[in-house]
Amino acid sequence: MSQQFATTGTIAAIATAIAPQQGSVGIVRLSGTEAVFIAQKLFYAPGKQVWESHRILYGYIRHPQTQQTIDEALLLIMESPRSYTREDVVEFHCHGGIMAVQQVLQLCIENGARLAQPGEFTLRAFLNGRLDLTQAESIADLVGAKSSQAAQTALAGLQGKLAQPIRQLRNQCLDILAEIEARIDFEDDLPPLDCNYIIQEFVKISGEINRILVTADTGELLRTGLKVAIVGRPNVGKSSLLNAWSRTDRAIVTDLPGTTRDVVESQLVVGGIPVQVLDTAGIRETEDTVEKIGVERSRKAAQAADLVILTLDASQGWTSEDQEIYEQVKHRPLILVINKIDLIDLLSPENIEAQYFIYPQEINKLVKTAAAKNQGIEDLEAAILETVKIKKVTAANIDFAINQRQAAALLQAKTSLAQVQKTIEQDLPFDFWTIDLRTAIHALGEITGEEVTESVLERIFSKFCIGK
Repeated sequence: MSQQFATTGTIAAIATAIAPQQGSVGIVRLSGTEAVFIAQKLFYAPGKQVWESHRILYGYIRHPQTQQTIDEALLLIMESPRSYTREDVVEFHCHGGIMAVQQVLQLCIENGARLAQPGEFTLRAFLNGRLDLTQAESIADLVGAKSSQAAQTALAGLQGKLAQPIRQLRNQCLDILAEIEARIDFEDDLPPLDCNYIIQEFVKISGEINRILVTADTGELLRTGLKVAIVGRPNVGKSSLLNAWSRTDRAIVTDLPGTTRDVVESQLVVGGIPVQVLDTAGIRETEDTVEKIGVERSRKAAQAADLVILTLDASQGWTSEDQEIYEQVKHRPLILVINKIDLIDLLSPENIEAQYFIYPQEINKLVKTAAAKNQGIEDLEAAILETVKIKKVTAANIDFAINQRQAAALLQAKTSLAQVQKTIEQDLPFDFWTIDLRTAIHALGEITGEEVTESVLERIFSKFCIGK
């Protein structure tokens, strides 16, 4: 392994999020052959408490030279192999905050441990056979889940629901490879290979790969979420729409145009998909320096968004200013929201016909809302899910969802199997069959970690937090 992912020695890290005056407990975790020895040097357990695996001890963490008490704490010992890493693991459960856990971590390092690299605890669990690679990645997904559905998907991966079908496909390919190689070595002693049967098996395997691949888009949305920008002229009700949608008063709402001077963010969940909603400043030409900065940020937010909600005022209809904004965002996936629909009754029929129903014909997603009265929000959410072509994700219909790395490996396997079929159809010797079949087997093995390179491990585990 590289220096970044050297797995020797005893490692230590803070395993919980820490912030001043937040969190009642902070955990410092150690893993390695010296973990218990370091704990014995630092932890004083009064009375006749027994030091044994999977028992919690109460006591004090002390500096081994000065005997100064650092914290009152609990100590949890988990001896190999019954631990997360299958090494000796020790956890100091300290008071929450910053100073206590940082002092304890420093003492651990001064007494023989080293600071863990990002993801090194989970890397050791993988290398020691406790987890496969899909389970390790699912742990990172579970820690970073932004919705209950994302957590359920991660949990499914952690339980092996993805690894099981991948291993089955790989084993099928290995069985076929064994049949082919047997003909290479003992062709005269074995019956002829049924090429049609082999091709049918490849078709079945490719079909199962396709079934797994269709979960990639859902998986990506569950992990990264959707960034949605609400844009429009000043005073069309963008902030009211955000407040009604998020059921909060995050955005200031007044009758004065230009109230929103900066991008206001809100985190929502729509149909199981995490959504980051950006309420932007009204886009217009202005001489106000602060508002001008807000307008420029609005334009940048719209350019970076996965989906744009272009909002207009129903009582004013489509204006030349709306057209100018539309020209800036029309290359993005877009939903037109006609807000303040409750004011339509105040318009004469000829005004409704002239203003309300005129907008660019290429806009095919339209939602009517009255944000001030909390009307139309469900229709907006349905339009968002339809636009991103994802049905509502619930725990009941979640089996697993692959990530980009896994999808790339599956595509490689599918391509290689298709190439084997062409080789068979061209009536080439058995040796040629095995080349692409081995590539497919290797690609499937990369998903679970049965065949994996150091660079792949570095790419995966470098994204983990240090304490995991």
